[in-house]
Amino acid sequence: MILWVIFPITLSLVSFLGTWSVYGIALANNHVCSLSDWGDDNYCLRGNHTTGCCLAPTISSSGTNAPENSLFTATINAGAFMFLLFCILHHAHIMEKHACHAMLSKIALVFGVVAAMGAFAAGNCNPGYLALLHYFGAAISFMCICFYTVLLTWLTGKCTLTGYEKILHPLRIVSTIVQAIVTICYTVMFAQEEYFYVHLSAVFEWMLSVNLELFELSYAMEFCFFSSYMISNLLNERDEEKPLMLTLS
Repeated sequence: MILWVIFPITLSLVSFLGTWSVYGIALANNHVCSLSDWGDDNYCLRGNHTTGCCLAPTISSSGTNAPENSLFTATINAGAFMFLLFCILHHAHIMEKHACHAMLSKIALVFGVVAAMGAFAAGNCNPGYLALLHYFGAAISFMCICFYTVLLTWLTGKCTLTGYEKILHPLRIVSTIVQAIVTICYTVMFAQEEYFYVHLSAVFEWMLSVNLELFELSYAMEFCFFSSYMISNLLNERDEEKPLMLTLS
């Protein structure tokens, strides 16, 4: 049903508009430094958040203080829940059209579910008060999303779901490579103390977010061919997989 195409579009828009709105509010309240300002004159050193200074403009830092922290939590929770549904629906599509790749799809589903849970933990643990839990959840989410994009791109090359795979597959390969490289760069830079590298890690984090949103948006094509029947088919065992049972009456 064509209306299913709204889902991946909504998922991308919720994440994009929500995170950038949080950043805009935080910037307006001088809670985070500007992404375009690479100077460290007004930067709050880690663990020393004095009045009048601003945090590095990461997605997490943007949602640390009030009033933007409420919108940050709502955005991450909504995004995590919708991403979880996205993973389940994509798996249902694979099971319906290409059950021969069920194992690969199930592995991808596991990574997607863990990524959603990590994002949920990060969104509900304020980095200003529960930094360890927040960054642990974020790390799990970023790592699992990286593997998830690899597996979904692999499935795109193996499964014909739309007839446009010759276009979609190369685009997703590029997006997956970008996701992997930027994830590594972000991890290395985030561990540094010098502000230039911390700021660079923030830029990488925003790149990861936008790249993932574009990756999700590319699945609007697959969802054009999605039907509600696939969900019920996923919930029920296929007839050929059910064990033979003798019914006594």
